[in-house]
Amino acid sequence: ASEAKNLGPVSGPNRLKDLCTFCTISLDQEEVFRTKVFDKSITPFYGEDFFFEIPRPFQFLSFYVYAKGVFQRDLPVGKVSIRKDDLCRYSGKDDWFNLQPVDPNTEVQGKVHLEMRLNEVITDHGSTGQHLLVKIIECKELPLISGQNCDPYATVSLVGPARSDQKKTKVKKKTSNPYFEETFFFEVTRSSSYSRKSQFPVEEEDIEKLEIRVDLWNNENLAQDVFLGETRVPVKILQSDHMHKAWYLLQPKGTGSKSKSDDLGQLRLKLTYIEDTVLPSTCYTPLCNLLLKSPDVKPISASAAHILGDIFRERYEAVLPMVRLLLYHSRFVPFVSAVAALELDNTQEANTIFRGNSLATRCIDDMMKIVGKSYLAVTLKPVIDEICDSNKTCEIDPIKLKEGDNVEVNKENLQVYVQKVFSSITQSSSNCPPLMCDVFRSLRHLACKRFLGDPHVQYSAVSSFVFLRFFAVAVLSPHSFQLRSHHPDPEIARTLTLISKTIQTLGSWGSLSKKLSSFKESYMYDFYKSFQEEKCIEKVKKFLDEISSNVSKESSRQEDAVVLKEGEVQKRTQGKKNFSKRNFKKRWLRVTNKELSYHKRKGKEALCTISVKNIQAVEKLDESAFNRKNMFQVVLSEKPLYVQAGNCVEASEWLEILGQVSRCNEGRLTTYHSSNYTAGAWQCCKNQSSSAPGCKPCTITMLANLQLDIDCDREAERIFSLLSSNESKLQNMEDACASMAVYQGPQREQEEYSKFTIQEPKETFQTLKQLRNVMEELQRQHNSRNNITAQYGSLDNPIVGKTS
Repeated sequence: ASEAKNLGPVSGPNRLKDLCTFCTISLDQEEVFRTKVFDKSITPFYGEDFFFEIPRPFQFLSFYVYAKGVFQRDLPVGKVSIRKDDLCRYSGKDDWFNLQPVDPNTEVQGKVHLEMRLNEVITDHGSTGQHLLVKIIECKELPLISGQNCDPYATVSLVGPARSDQKKTKVKKKTSNPYFEETFFFEVTRSSSYSRKSQFPVEEEDIEKLEIRVDLWNNENLAQDVFLGETRVPVKILQSDHMHKAWYLLQPKGTGSKSKSDDLGQLRLKLTYIEDTVLPSTCYTPLCNLLLKSPDVKPISASAAHILGDIFRERYEAVLPMVRLLLYHSRFVPFVSAVAALELDNTQEANTIFRGNSLATRCIDDMMKIVGKSYLAVTLKPVIDEICDSNKTCEIDPIKLKEGDNVEVNKENLQVYVQKVFSSITQSSSNCPPLMCDVFRSLRHLACKRFLGDPHVQYSAVSSFVFLRFFAVAVLSPHSFQLRSHHPDPEIARTLTLISKTIQTLGSWGSLSKKLSSFKESYMYDFYKSFQEEKCIEKVKKFLDEISSNVSKESSRQEDAVVLKEGEVQKRTQGKKNFSKRNFKKRWLRVTNKELSYHKRKGKEALCTISVKNIQAVEKLDESAFNRKNMFQVVLSEKPLYVQAGNCVEASEWLEILGQVSRCNEGRLTTYHSSNYTAGAWQCCKNQSSSAPGCKPCTITMLANLQLDIDCDREAERIFSLLSSNESKLQNMEDACASMAVYQGPQREQEEYSKFTIQEPKETFQTLKQLRNVMEELQRQHNSRNNITAQYGSLDNPIVGKTS
């Protein structure tokens, strides 16, 4: 969600320019993210980035703009809703979307399972007529109402030009997946013995105009019932005496607000949506084997992994699945070492080492983001939190100073922050992940070998990554590295920019004159001179030595606790036997690499602390256990801890992080109960023993040295998709290899192929052929599975009925 413009008025006495606004992101009707509140403006700049795995099926991805209410509920300004099938059309684009009106009759989601039959009946007089049977079996994925499961019921109507017969099911309590199993009968046509003057004037030819309408509602008791969705089925599609049984998507009503979308303003969005169909693991074995043998191929430019990086030079994200695959199989270090050696061979000056956007730098950047996530949190998060929360003014540019600002005070504030960040970094070597150290050690060795006469290159090879591409970037954009939940305010962002600039310079390797010349602004030049250059150099040198030398590091202090995730949840009160809402309390849940704790509110003392070593399992909890969605359980030796997350994305993240942090525990269980123990039995398996072993196998967790959550099949499918969508580039590279192998004339012809790195055309051509064979086989596998699509009208492929 980037920005909005020309926001129109909302209902009520206040104009929108007098209100504060915020934007939310929803999967169907379930909010999963929201931006910070933007102060009074009709052109707010939200500037928020959200990245998340989608953990469940959905129909719409929606963005809502709200005006923040002071003494009343938040007021909807408008929305942008994009169907799942249309997301690929907008992926990778930066577009302005017109805001549409928010109407309760259009806010729907879910599916309904219907059974219908049109029967011929013979009356006592021997004449014929038709009766309609409609059975509502069940619904799935109805929306939450005010964060809780709804109390749904359905109305069934037979609607025509001159009739509207309606019948109603019973109300089902606290469920988003109600099971009705109720049957209704309607008389469609009377026998021919009835006259047209009858009170029921529907004749046989009117069947063409009749339709079955099923509406889902939430029972509100004292308030007006809430519309959940509808579906319409023409009676004419039913064949006489044939049962029609199918799932239907619930649709919005067509009677919503007629407000012009132009009056509501526009929202600017940049979407990236990736959806892959992942095949069984055995299908990807040939592709994985081809990529994983890359470090052993000579020259490295002829390897499959290098070819992949060469083809996607312009697409930075294309290298990530390959890096993840190499990391999982412990093949990253030899591959990146070979690629870095190739780059150094083509580097003429030591002071330009690893400064470009090459395959080596892209691979190492991605590796540091994956492997160094916890390292960043330990090193920078405490000081970044302090900077963002204290909000001290640090502006030292005379042009940007506000009235009343004292530049000397600001300079002192900035100097304190820079010293804290710099000290946190240079004292963090004991926490640097071993794999990062292995890569830095290799870079240092290769740089020394390439530039034998330069004593400084061994340090600049490492500092160009760890300072310039890792720490300085994380300081500049803490949200992108999960150090903060939102982008900082403009003033704090400016402070972080000044700190990042100084850290880059302090961490870079070179003479003082070169460092000072890197500043274009005179105020930064003066500020940097206030630091004691010699002491800084010694600290940087010591730090770089420690993270790139062959000497094993011993931690000089106890490992710090790293906050991996925290947020507001609903926690089930321990030991309570009834399902009252009062037994669920709002709590602030917090997990570090050492302990799980919950607090009354953020910043308060812990009400309970659990060592992560005591966690035996972390699993989903059936919705039926407490009639609540997004529930999970932390299984302990005494009693499980039952928690409800705010939405499906939050629940998925809690499960992932808690599973990762406890995956190596000695007491991990192999089975668990998917529901709770109540009324003398486990509700999932009906076993009456409270100590009975679980009835379902626990989620299999990956045990790896890096403890990385990597799905190799998914990464391999992503690589296949990227290659398939760029077959023309593969063909161009094949043509380049063929031309270079045959053509023996002057090298000028190679200019047309300069975008590829081809050292040995014959070896590269053979690898390309192998890649093409692997891709063709994978495509055949996809084609065979695409032919086995879910039947139209099934739960996985519901019918999109008529809309009103």
